[in-house]
Amino acid sequence: MGRIYLDHAATSPLRPEAKAAMEEGFAIWANPSSPHAEGRKAKAALEDARERCKRALGWDGELIFTSGASESARLAYDAGKQASEYVSAVEHDCLINLARNYGDMTLSVGQDGSVQYAQLEAGNPLSIENTSDYYLQPALIAVQHVNSETGTLQDHQRLSQLIASRGGILLADCAQSAGKIALPPSDMAIVSAHKFGGPIGVGALLVRDFALLTPYGGHERGYRRGTENLPDIMGMAAALEAGDWATTAEQRAAFRARLGERILRIGEQVDYIIPLTHPTMSAQALLIRLDAMGFAVSAGSACSSGTLKKSRVLHAFGVDDATAARTIRVSLGWSTTPEELDAFVAAWESLH
Repeated sequence: MGRIYLDHAATSPLRPEAKAAMEEGFAIWANPSSPHAEGRKAKAALEDARERCKRALGWDGELIFTSGASESARLAYDAGKQASEYVSAVEHDCLINLARNYGDMTLSVGQDGSVQYAQLEAGNPLSIENTSDYYLQPALIAVQHVNSETGTLQDHQRLSQLIASRGGILLADCAQSAGKIALPPSDMAIVSAHKFGGPIGVGALLVRDFALLTPYGGHERGYRRGTENLPDIMGMAAALEAGDWATTAEQRAAFRARLGERILRIGEQVDYIIPLTHPTMSAQALLIRLDAMGFAVSAGSACSSGTLKKSRVLHAFGVDDATAARTIRVSLGWSTTPEELDAFVAAWESLH
């Protein structure tokens, strides 16, 4: 069968529909902010892609195009009007690094995978009065929708209700869910195109209301600097609209069932990110063996999988050191076929 790619949580291959849309975009080479006919044509294509992305995502708020998830996170933090920031202990590094006072404002998670709500339920409301300007400044609470290493889902329905009742703002990192499952309720959401078959280097920050952010000039209605990457944006819209996967939900469920007790189970999990623990072999040995057998998998987030350090995420979920050291991640995507899943199960069962 040739090599089999099972690292879609890191990046998915470009969908043919996205490539075709990008080629169309390359022919519209003008700056969308220019007032002449060429610029207006590019602007029309940009706004069409914006509405298509919102429609495909089921989002009725605002959408700001960015260069990807990391820039979207930074935009939410830097342009947001929040007075303080909470972040869950299992967030992606880009969010952990942005949070001020990380540690004091960290939301722990239980072994069931859920964010512990005590810090949000107790104490002061999640907003403070700005006595100089006489308005309430909210706290920004960043909680991922789907964990990139374990596939664990957070309960954003409960989170959004709790945070809204206490005057806070919920930022959902949807890099691992957008384009795959329905977006959760949130005030802002992070989207990354290359996780669902769009091009690398484009994403979006979804915003319920522009009033949550402070504009500072430039493009994207004044909320981002830098000329919009129209070809990639058009590719992102086409990838979201394509949608279909080569496997069905039933086939993915059967795949998980065949892997059985080797799946590291942490709370409710999606069916396309699967942490697997081997009884004896280390993660590094597993990666080497599987790579030699023609399988591309990883040992956690692509930002840290090349290191030998214990996963910060698995540690936060309460996974013991020995188990964490023997855990790899298998992640499926739009192009994964049933035959590839069968081949992986056979290869996994052969590892001793």
